[in-house]
Amino acid sequence: MAVAELYTQYNRVWIPDPEEVWKSAEIAKDYRVGDNILRLLLEDGTELDYSVNPESLPPLRNPDILVGENDLTALSYLHEPAVLHNLRIRFAESKLIYTYSGIILVAMNPYKQLPIYGDAIIHAYSGQNMGDMDPHIFAVAEEAYKQMARNNRNQSIIVSGESGAGKTVSARYAMRYFATVSKSGSNTHVEDKVLASNPITEAVGNAKTTRNDNSSRFGKYTEISFDERNQIIGANMRTYLLEKSRVVFQSENERNYHIFYQLCASAQQSEFKHLKLGSAEEFNYTRMGGNTVIEGVNDQAEMVETQKTFTLLGFKEDFQMDVFKILAAILHLGNVQIAAVGSERSSISEADCHLEVFCELLGLESGRVAQWLCNRKIVTSSETVVKPMTRPQAVNARDALAKKIYAHLFDFIVESINQALQFSGKQHTFIGVLDIYGFETFDVNSFEQFCINYANEKLQQQFNMHVFKLEQEEYMKEDIPWTLIDFYDNQPVIDLIEAKMGILELLDEECLLPHGTDENWLQKLYNNFVNKNPLFEKPRMSNTSFVIQHFADKVEYKCEGFLEKNRDTVYDMLVEILRASKFHLCASFFQENQVPPSPFGSMITVKSAKQVIKPNSKHFRTTVGSKFRSSLYLLMETLNATTPHYVRCIKPNDEKLPFEFDSKRIVQQLRACGVLETIRISAQSYPSRWTYIEFYSRYSILMTKQELSFSDKKEVCKAVLHRFIQDSNQYQFGKTKIFFRAGQVAYLEKLRLDKLRQSCVMIQKHIRGWLQRKKFLRERRAALIIQQYFRGQQTVSLYQLIRVATITIQAYTRGFLARRRYRKMLEEHKAVILQKYARAWLARRRFQSIRRFVLNIQLTYRVQRLQKKLEDQNKENHGLVEKLTSLAALRAGDVEKIQKLETELERAATHRQHYEERGKRYRDAVEEKLAKLQKHNSELETEKEKIQLKLQEKTEELKEKMDHLTKQLFDDVRKEEQQRMLLEKSFELKTQDYEKQIQSLKEEIKALKDEKMQLQHLVEEGHVTSDGLKAEVARLSSQAKTISEFEKEIELLQAQKIDVEKHVQSQKREMREKMSEITKQLLESYDIEDVRSRLSVEDLEHLNEDGELWFAYEGLKKATRVLESHFQSQKDCYEKEIEALNFKVVHLSQEINHLQKLFREENDINESIRHEVTRLTSENMMIPDFKQQISELEKQKQDLEIRLNEQAEKMKGKLEELSNQLNRSQEEEGTQRKAIEAQNEIHTKEKEKLIDKIQEMQEASEHLKKQFETESEVKSNFQQEASRLTLENRDLEEELDMKDRVIKKLQDQVKMLSKTVGKANDVHSSSEPKEYLGMLQYKREDEAKLIQNLILDLKPRGVVVNMIPGLPAHILFMCVRYADSLNDANMLKSLMNSTINGIKQVVKEHLEDFEMLSFWLSNTCHFLNCLKQYSGEEEFMKHNNPQQNKNCLNNFDLSEYRQILSDVAIRIYHQFIIIMENNIQPIIVPGMLEYESLQGISGLKPTGFRKRSSSIDDTDAYTMTSVLQQLSYFYSTMCQNGLDPELVRQAVKQIFFLIGAVTLNNLFLRKDMCSCRKGMQIRCNISYLEEWLKDKNLQNSLAKETLEPLSQAAWLLQVKKTTDSDAKEIYECCTSLSAVQIIKILNSYTPIDDFEKRVTPSFVRKVQALLSSREDSSQLMLDTKYLFQVTFPFTPSPHALEMIQIPSSFKLGFLNRL
Repeated sequence: MAVAELYTQYNRVWIPDPEEVWKSAEIAKDYRVGDNILRLLLEDGTELDYSVNPESLPPLRNPDILVGENDLTALSYLHEPAVLHNLRIRFAESKLIYTYSGIILVAMNPYKQLPIYGDAIIHAYSGQNMGDMDPHIFAVAEEAYKQMARNNRNQSIIVSGESGAGKTVSARYAMRYFATVSKSGSNTHVEDKVLASNPITEAVGNAKTTRNDNSSRFGKYTEISFDERNQIIGANMRTYLLEKSRVVFQSENERNYHIFYQLCASAQQSEFKHLKLGSAEEFNYTRMGGNTVIEGVNDQAEMVETQKTFTLLGFKEDFQMDVFKILAAILHLGNVQIAAVGSERSSISEADCHLEVFCELLGLESGRVAQWLCNRKIVTSSETVVKPMTRPQAVNARDALAKKIYAHLFDFIVESINQALQFSGKQHTFIGVLDIYGFETFDVNSFEQFCINYANEKLQQQFNMHVFKLEQEEYMKEDIPWTLIDFYDNQPVIDLIEAKMGILELLDEECLLPHGTDENWLQKLYNNFVNKNPLFEKPRMSNTSFVIQHFADKVEYKCEGFLEKNRDTVYDMLVEILRASKFHLCASFFQENQVPPSPFGSMITVKSAKQVIKPNSKHFRTTVGSKFRSSLYLLMETLNATTPHYVRCIKPNDEKLPFEFDSKRIVQQLRACGVLETIRISAQSYPSRWTYIEFYSRYSILMTKQELSFSDKKEVCKAVLHRFIQDSNQYQFGKTKIFFRAGQVAYLEKLRLDKLRQSCVMIQKHIRGWLQRKKFLRERRAALIIQQYFRGQQTVSLYQLIRVATITIQAYTRGFLARRRYRKMLEEHKAVILQKYARAWLARRRFQSIRRFVLNIQLTYRVQRLQKKLEDQNKENHGLVEKLTSLAALRAGDVEKIQKLETELERAATHRQHYEERGKRYRDAVEEKLAKLQKHNSELETEKEKIQLKLQEKTEELKEKMDHLTKQLFDDVRKEEQQRMLLEKSFELKTQDYEKQIQSLKEEIKALKDEKMQLQHLVEEGHVTSDGLKAEVARLSSQAKTISEFEKEIELLQAQKIDVEKHVQSQKREMREKMSEITKQLLESYDIEDVRSRLSVEDLEHLNEDGELWFAYEGLKKATRVLESHFQSQKDCYEKEIEALNFKVVHLSQEINHLQKLFREENDINESIRHEVTRLTSENMMIPDFKQQISELEKQKQDLEIRLNEQAEKMKGKLEELSNQLNRSQEEEGTQRKAIEAQNEIHTKEKEKLIDKIQEMQEASEHLKKQFETESEVKSNFQQEASRLTLENRDLEEELDMKDRVIKKLQDQVKMLSKTVGKANDVHSSSEPKEYLGMLQYKREDEAKLIQNLILDLKPRGVVVNMIPGLPAHILFMCVRYADSLNDANMLKSLMNSTINGIKQVVKEHLEDFEMLSFWLSNTCHFLNCLKQYSGEEEFMKHNNPQQNKNCLNNFDLSEYRQILSDVAIRIYHQFIIIMENNIQPIIVPGMLEYESLQGISGLKPTGFRKRSSSIDDTDAYTMTSVLQQLSYFYSTMCQNGLDPELVRQAVKQIFFLIGAVTLNNLFLRKDMCSCRKGMQIRCNISYLEEWLKDKNLQNSLAKETLEPLSQAAWLLQVKKTTDSDAKEIYECCTSLSAVQIIKILNSYTPIDDFEKRVTPSFVRKVQALLSSREDSSQLMLDTKYLFQVTFPFTPSPHALEMIQIPSSFKLGFLNRL
């Protein structure tokens, strides 16, 4: 597309500004081709009609997304304002001082110490590609080192810039980087010596200027030499154009070289007193600038540092003192007073103290020195003339001498440094660091500026050619048609200076003339170049200057002093005086034919492009200009023979203010240093270059669905570009990249932004429509509700109105009807009254007639009833009279009969009292018997408890024996592990059969239990109240013996009952007879009729009322009731006694249940014994003494069975007695019941009493019968269970016998196999097993073989798979135990030392083998734990079993060796961690930072030259999966080798710290990674690591906490960063990050799209203000080399030493198990 089409509304342009150089403006109206006015809107809101030339429109501004890029060539619009703005954003806002500009590193001096040069930063840049990290001097150094190592080609780093820009510091950091990353393996510390040369050269070659406090006043090219392993072996230094004039003259606010002030500051020290120095203000050469102190610099401390570096380089104190003598002599020489003698002469007093000190220090004659400082010798062909000099001439001669001495001293120090850095081996490659002055232009420019600018012209030419060459290579590599780029060629300027008859040659020619002057030389320049060379001009207003058009700017040079400085002469006599000095160093400076050896002659072959002017006569003195030109030729050829890397240092302001951006000064330096020229060259071709993948990823949003369906992404990219950019000249397709002309990427970004904006608008449209619809529906619902309520209210109002009207109408209507009805009723009321009275009269007449008729009927009926009643009364009275007469006759006989009955009642009462006394005596006897039974029961209980205690003791003894047997059996089974596997298989089947039998028996028992559900219920109750039941059972058993006595008492009662019944029957008969006789007598004696006739009616009634006859009858009834109550009380007593008997029977049943429970417990014991026997049988088939143990168990079991059978027989006897007694009582009760039934008719009361008693006794007998049946069932069950157990024991004995036979058979097989293998000596001839002691016997001479086979030659893989963890450690400890048992100190000491040395050797031989280190770290820890566990110390024996305590060391204390082993383990652990770090470190950054775990959320931005020209092509695409796989490999290896879990957790914590630290450090150094989307990626990757920890059950390893800084950094990238609350949230949440780190992330935050907002400087300042209260580290980087403190936990070994066997693969057949 045409460039003019980009000048549309809202785009921004740059326009010139006198203050800021360039300022931004927004286009307010589209520009049309041909317009001369461009409507602009400035940033302050003012509008501007800017005049434009259609041929040169104002430069366009880059999109904001491209601003702040690491590489200036990544900008779409490449021009001066874009470069300036990008640098301003990076330097002033983001606080980033480094920026790439193609192959140049632009370094801005921050005038502030920054935490970006530590060792952690060096390690972060080491091994990284140049474009992958943020721009840095370390990145340039790494690129040079990498290319040297890969291509075996020499490299150069060219650091240039004006004074105060930071050249020296940059060169120093580059050299420090090389010294750090290429550490040599020797102990010569070459790297430290190379770095130590810098302080010395700075002390003698640097000075304070108005622009810089540490300005280098010479050029320096340092070659750092490397061997074939790319390690530093030495260095060499070459210097250029020392500013000697500074020794004798300094401008205002400047100083001389630092070394002079350091000497003066240290003058009062004893070692310097002989120099007779004072303060710097006392000497002319140090006080000219007016200020002898630099703020913040301690010259005395710097002197100490200088001396230290001298010593580090190997310079002895004598050498140092010689140097200091010469320096002090120069200062004293400057103070020599020269007095004028007339106008043409001068003189120096021989008594001048400074002259004396000068001569004393240098070993000179003061008289001659004074003479020849004021005179000069002129030698002609015929004579020699001594010519006096004027004072100014003498002063110049003195100053020339001082400069000459200092120059020689400077060269001597440099040469001495080179000698100290010499190396004996052969140089393979080198990297040169050139620290040289940049282009200079001052108000007054002299010979020094001329030489400096000449050198910069040569360097710029070399730079232009290199850039041109790189561009050409890039085009040819991508098959892009190469077109010649027009770039500035400064060869004409160089020819003007150095060509034949050029400025330098004319200067040398003028210097040869005896009377040559600056004016004559300048006139020659005018004659040769004015109007003939466009690059040379004559100033209009001056005849003493000339102007040269350099590549950077025009410079005007003053010709004054050119010849003198070029000659650099000292008068011959002064040279001869110094040559004759007694001070050897001073004399050596001025020796004739001194040809300084070139330190580079043997290293590189150089060939000049042009003929170097050589002296044609021995009397010709080489001029400074010719020397400089020759050294410059050599330098250029050296640089041309290497691969150059450029660092351009920029001074941001002249006030030395931190991070202040002066646009004018910076633009001036950018133009001078070639940065803008590089930009211009790039802009003329195709500056923007994208790979096809990057282009596809970035601009896929612009592609159609059809284009996205193509499989070839390259074709898709071509189709998209053809569609959007019709001018094919604006881009070119290479093999791997697309080349764009300037502005095309910005145009594509604009299209992309427009597409995104349209998409956003579309999304916003639909969302806003949805929101409006939602709002409309909500308002519509509200309106409907309002309408509903309003209409309802209206309807209610209308209803109320209608209701009121209706009610009113109804009221009037009802009133009308009521009135009408009332009038009608009023008319009918009179007729009703008449009818009422008439009807009432008729009703009364009818009622009276009926009443009279009824009364007549009633009267007739009542008369008849009275008559009938009277007749009945008469009849009744007659009957009563008759009855009374009969009763009176019978009264006398009844009285007699009553008296007899009273006597009989008294007799019955005496009988009752006798029965009560007898029952009382019976109860007392029963209670005595119960007490005796209880006592007997308690005795039985004590015997039972004793039996239980004996049984328990026996059981415990059995258990102890079983445990002891188990341990022995377990230990012996380990010896024959393989045989046991076969035996287990054979006996598993038998065990299963036996378990089936047990299951069948259990089912039978269950069936029996099911048949007796009531018994089970009683058993369950017995479990709850077991303690109480014991006493009750005892009481029941004692009471059971009294049943016979109860039966005797029942017999007596029955006999008495029979007697009583007989007596009652006889009495009844007598009473009947007597009553019949009395009745007869009464009937005979009384005449009833007579009595009735004599008694009146009243007497009869009175007799009936008194009821005296009935009183007698009622008395008889009362007596009968008394007898009945007596018999009822007797019945209740007998019922209570029977209930007590029933309760005792219940307790007896509970006792029987308890006995059953004991029987079951015995059965359980038998079953446990059987299970223990079967288990021991299955586990210990190879033990010959098994049968003996089983027999003992059987004997114990038989004893228990015998004891149980005895108890069962006792219970059986008791139950038989109870059953017999119950049977007898039942028979007797039957007979008694029949007799009672026969006599029951005699007397009702006695009958009821006896019947109740018989019923109670019958119930008791039935209950006893049922109880007896239950007891008999239990007894039978006991017998069955005992018989069953007996059978089971017999079966067990048979099975044990069979197993014994099988054991013997297998033992025979084992013996046969042992014989075949050749281990017959391991098998005992006897049937008893071996009991090993956990020792390994070895001979002293086999110790070396043991260490060789077990440590040095052991391969861990086979051991790990098949053997127990730490097997070699256990074997070694068993050998240690053997030496300890022998009490042989020498043997033990030798073994321990050999073991430790062997471990050290095997670790040293396998320093890079992770598995081997893991294996021996594990074994060292196991060996250390064994030494602790068996040391005999209580703190380590807490978890030991008795056998392990027996295995403790007895004779020696090995605590010292434990400490040595602990140290060895720590060293192994550290090397182990280093190997893990080295393996995982290359994966961390690609996996954690670069890999996109969440595909599609990251966006690519345009990349610059550095990313394109990266020297390494990353083919290994590491992902997060690679990190997790590596961690899993580490974890599995550690677990397989048996490493202690606590050590595993510590190692994982250390690796996770490394992952977090490396990732975070790279994040700090990669501005392109500091984005919100990258924060999401990092957070996702951290979650993967946390899941891995959870999967491996390592959450408690504290590894997650080590990732907290990285997690907070990811959160910081994602969080909102605008308001004050956001700043406060950042301050509160980012507790694991330091203030420096938080500010670094905020400054580095880079949006991916235009829709993301940058972090404003004001927000950064807010956060910085909040963080100012923190007192944390000022270091930016985390220390990746930090190691957490390791602790080795004590974990006792669970393996028994007696069980450990030595595999044959160990080849340790010479060890014998004891």
